[in-house]
Amino acid sequence: MHFQEDEILGRAYDARLMRRLLGYVRPYWPMVAAAVVLMLLHLATALAGPYLWRVGIDNYVTPGRLEGLGWLTAAYLGILAAGFGLRYVHSYLMTVVGQRAMFDLRMALFAHLQGLSVRFYTHTPVGRLITRITNDIDALNEMITQGIVGIFADLIMLAGIVVVMLALSWRLALVTFIVLPLILWVTAQFRVKARDTYRAVRTRLARINAYLNENITGMAIVQLFNRERRNFAQFDGLNRELLTWNVRGLRAFAIFHPSVGVISSLAIASILVFGGGLYRETVTIGLLVAFIQYAHRFFEPIEELAEKYNILQAAMASSERIFRLLDEPVEVTDPIEPVPLERLRGEIEFRNVWFAYEDGDDGAPDWVLRDVSFHIQPGESVAFVGHTGAGKSSIINLITRFWDPQRGQVLVDGVDVRRYAQRDLRRHIGLVLQDVFLFSGTVESNIRLGNAEIPDQAVREAAAFVNAHRFIDRLPAGFKTEVKERGATLSVGQKQLIAFARAIAHNPEILLVLDEATSSVDTETEILIQDALAKVLSGRTSIIIAHRLSTIQHVDRIIVLHKGRVVEEGRHHHLLGRGGIYTKLYQLQYRDQELRIPRLARGDG
Repeated sequence: MHFQEDEILGRAYDARLMRRLLGYVRPYWPMVAAAVVLMLLHLATALAGPYLWRVGIDNYVTPGRLEGLGWLTAAYLGILAAGFGLRYVHSYLMTVVGQRAMFDLRMALFAHLQGLSVRFYTHTPVGRLITRITNDIDALNEMITQGIVGIFADLIMLAGIVVVMLALSWRLALVTFIVLPLILWVTAQFRVKARDTYRAVRTRLARINAYLNENITGMAIVQLFNRERRNFAQFDGLNRELLTWNVRGLRAFAIFHPSVGVISSLAIASILVFGGGLYRETVTIGLLVAFIQYAHRFFEPIEELAEKYNILQAAMASSERIFRLLDEPVEVTDPIEPVPLERLRGEIEFRNVWFAYEDGDDGAPDWVLRDVSFHIQPGESVAFVGHTGAGKSSIINLITRFWDPQRGQVLVDGVDVRRYAQRDLRRHIGLVLQDVFLFSGTVESNIRLGNAEIPDQAVREAAAFVNAHRFIDRLPAGFKTEVKERGATLSVGQKQLIAFARAIAHNPEILLVLDEATSSVDTETEILIQDALAKVLSGRTSIIIAHRLSTIQHVDRIIVLHKGRVVEEGRHHHLLGRGGIYTKLYQLQYRDQELRIPRLARGDG
């Protein structure tokens, strides 16, 4: 998905996209059919009204027989009431159809987003995806509720008025149609301006959404580096561009509607002059009045069609973006017949694994892991260490199947992870990261994560097991305390303890931990977290992606990665004695700590 896709709007009408869009309307065809019937009946009442005016004036008012107007007036009022009722029910039905169709489309879109791989989300801005599910869905809803049947209704109304006018007086009808070239030219000009304005507004609105998302997310950095004025100036520029194009669009509408009004007035004046002056012997007053009303109604659908062109264009642009997202291929898929997975022993093996996130400039894979092989026994604790970019985090991504390797195999309990259903595999894996993600809800719901099989008592026992109960009990409502967005009211250490409680409550056979989890907390909280970590690792297969070597001296085995390859393997003291890369990492890390003390004492920072 390309970043500039909002600027590519495609054609004003695309039959392929329309067919796909109508596929979401098809389940509700009975309501659509009923709405069409009601719309036709409403059009009949709209066409009948002016004709009753002609009958009333020519047959009763002009001859002076006013006593016959009673039933005609009652009929006219009945037609008005019927038209109101028919239009109301028609609008209600189409609104319901639109809302239900968009509900289905929104659910399909969200379900598809949940199945897309991590690769997709590393290249796609979150704000753009939110726009798809909100703004673009709303544009399609407007098309369904007003456009699909509305365009058909306007065309039928035009055709019906033309037929009635020709039947009443073909000469007066031709007089009315004389202004058609002019109104068609005005409509064409408006359509072009409206299209250009619409595209410009959509593009600039997308830029504002992206800018807002970036700045709100990074507000702490904005304030820290005093960028408020500069960012405000940039936003002011973007906002003024949007304002300018919106005003241009309003100006186009402001010119178009009065222009149609003037042209329709010219047509009515022509009817009066031609009908009243040249054909007094054949054109009655009632006919003139009826023609004036039909002329008014003749130009209304033309205005409506011009505006519905914008609705149609917006729907085509939105549907193109939505269906492009729905067509985004799912890279990590489940097998047709997945291997059943009820319980794991926790055995993990990498066999000659080659993995790359992206291709390099030469088109060849930019390998992060190169022919990596290792074997972890059930219940064994293993730490991976290495320089930044050595491929440590990629180990976790492959075990959890966030990505698949290009070559080789990743096996869990002797079975290639690609043969398991992702849901089944991940149910047995726990992951604790530095940036713990907490959802809106309670502390309890964040530990349970929607798993209704975990009882309240188990949630509390898990929290107590990892020392999280100490701060949870001090919260205003304890486990029922509401967690703000991303856990904004909790400290880093508190969120880490909730993450460990979450792991214990779900009781995974395999636990993956980044030791950065304790890198930015106070000493007291770090002691609690280290104690929780030791408890969580006990009795289960565990992998620690280590950055601080002091946290992994107790593990069963340490695997050293260098430039994507396994170069050393063994326990802490064994590796230190070899004098290899692990020894250099250890010396660099602790020499930096030893040298930092006198620097701080001198006040050098």
